[in-house]
Amino acid sequence: MAAVPDTGPVPRHVAIIMDGNGRWAKARHLPRVAGHKAGVEAVRRVTRAARAMGVEALTLYAFSSENWRRPEDEVGALMGLLRLFIRSDLAELVAENVRLRIIGDYRRFAPDLVALVDDAMAKTAANTGPILVIALNYGSQAELVAATRRLAARAAAGEIDPAAITAGHIEAELDTADLPPLDLVIRSSGEQRLSNFLLWQAAYAELLFVDTLWPDFTADTLGDAIAAFGQRQRRYGGL
Repeated sequence: MAAVPDTGPVPRHVAIIMDGNGRWAKARHLPRVAGHKAGVEAVRRVTRAARAMGVEALTLYAFSSENWRRPEDEVGALMGLLRLFIRSDLAELVAENVRLRIIGDYRRFAPDLVALVDDAMAKTAANTGPILVIALNYGSQAELVAATRRLAARAAAGEIDPAAITAGHIEAELDTADLPPLDLVIRSSGEQRLSNFLLWQAAYAELLFVDTLWPDFTADTLGDAIAAFGQRQRRYGGL
């Protein structure tokens, strides 16, 4: 595992856009689902490494609201892998005092998968250690629209003065309201865009784009990313 420099801060909240499963499979003349299976193994490696490095919250972009456009069989395979991950890894999350959180409209999924997710969150709700956040059927623009609508409804009901609405009011309505501020966003596979992921939250986060395809992402890759974060100067608009 790559060592994190003692002189650099460890980000409290890291988010990862897990990209490159399909290209990993194609390069090996394998079906895309093989890339997704290898990607699940990378999830296990990285979540364990993040805990060991002291990351308080790790958010993984597992299924975006745009991913429904993919072929039906691929979407089905992704749902199957999610089921497998929860069933096989829940005991470890409980034992490691990890709290599982979901952001996004996951209730659009099949009822059995929704029940499985609900059960996993319930069984880890009392845990007080690191937080593993999985973004499922998540889109940042939809999240912001929903937050705006809730504030508008409160204003229409006379509960809040529209002129008094602040950034804090909006943040309190987001799916991530009770999470540490986002410090670092990593995207694998060399693509350099946020793809509708945590747009508000990433306003002052450090962005790091790595060429590594997600199935090849290791503890060392994460360690290098955190080391790079530790060397950056975060000014938040100041000098």
